[in-house]
Amino acid sequence: MGETNDRTVATNRRARHEYDLLDTWEAGLVLRGSEVKSIRDAKVQISEAFGRETNGELWLVGMHVPPYAMSGGETMGHEPDRPRKFLLHRAEIRRIIERMNLEGLTLVPLKLYFKDGNAKVEIALARGRKLHDKRQSLASKEADREADRAMGAVRRR
Repeated sequence: MGETNDRTVATNRRARHEYDLLDTWEAGLVLRGSEVKSIRDAKVQISEAFGRETNGELWLVGMHVPPYAMSGGETMGHEPDRPRKFLLHRAEIRRIIERMNLEGLTLVPLKLYFKDGNAKVEIALARGRKLHDKRQSLASKEADREADRAMGAVRRR
């Protein structure tokens, strides 16, 4: 068995704060060569990205991949903010689109990484949080931390 070269390139930490994540999937992306090289250099931003349905296909919109420095200029490069197609099974695409339309959910990327040499993105169906929900989740996390600290202090005695 060979080594796996799994490597996280970018994460969307804001998504976990602003959304309640319901279901997650691993999807491939249709990329050009210069985009892959730029992503391997970890020069990518996914914090503003989201998924959109167009003609029965899912597209990643808003992911910024700057042109690769060594690509040879305009002719060999790529458009930094172009939509990129998700690669998923047809049944998964249908299920995601159905839930997005019926429940009013958003498709957000959580993490961009390489798995066995292929660029993958972890996507999630998410429901947006209101401001008071964000405060409540932060308060509950803080309460859990305090409880863990207290339990640790008791264990150390």
